[in-house]
Amino acid sequence: MSFSENKESAIFRIFGATLGGVVVFILEILQVVIIAAAIIIPIRYFLIQPFIVKGASMEPNFEENQYLIIDELSYRLREIERGEIIVFEPPTNVSQYYIKRVIGLPGETVEINDGKIQIYNDEFPNGVLIQEGYIDEYTYGEEYVVLGQDEYFVMGDNRDVSLDSRAIGPIPKDNIVGKVWLRGLPFDKAGFIPTPVYLLEN
Repeated sequence: MSFSENKESAIFRIFGATLGGVVVFILEILQVVIIAAAIIIPIRYFLIQPFIVKGASMEPNFEENQYLIIDELSYRLREIERGEIIVFEPPTNVSQYYIKRVIGLPGETVEINDGKIQIYNDEFPNGVLIQEGYIDEYTYGEEYVVLGQDEYFVMGDNRDVSLDSRAIGPIPKDNIVGKVWLRGLPFDKAGFIPTPVYLLEN
């Protein structure tokens, strides 16, 4: 006789057949709940979490009320890449979460002028223009921002209405929650979120 059968027999002896059956059922439910919690809670708090898009700053690529899954693990294992969509707490209001696209990486200089974005870094000390095939928007503003070693320059895809690094400044790495990994809803747009391949022009 197995341990489980011994346990059930003991319960039936103590509580009787009817009440014992109820007790066994409740214990099995509790066991399932505990196992599920042991699996789900670490995943929810340390690996992934849900996010619902609010506002129009990432249109047309991400729209109001779309349901996203945020990958919180990747950035503990690798560096953030240009073009990735991230969720972060803005330095000006850490009680909120924003969703934006990474444009400038740590140590780079970002220049915005006449609707164009130019990046200066070790590979392109004289600057290189970024070609963004995922938007048709004009990039407003004039900026010249030198990023620190843990700072990122981010912008929304809907440049006309986005509250981003042009207004709130660079985003420290510690404020970044994670990478937008998967779109769950609506079903017709569900799928993994690709990172764009940039055409860089000197």
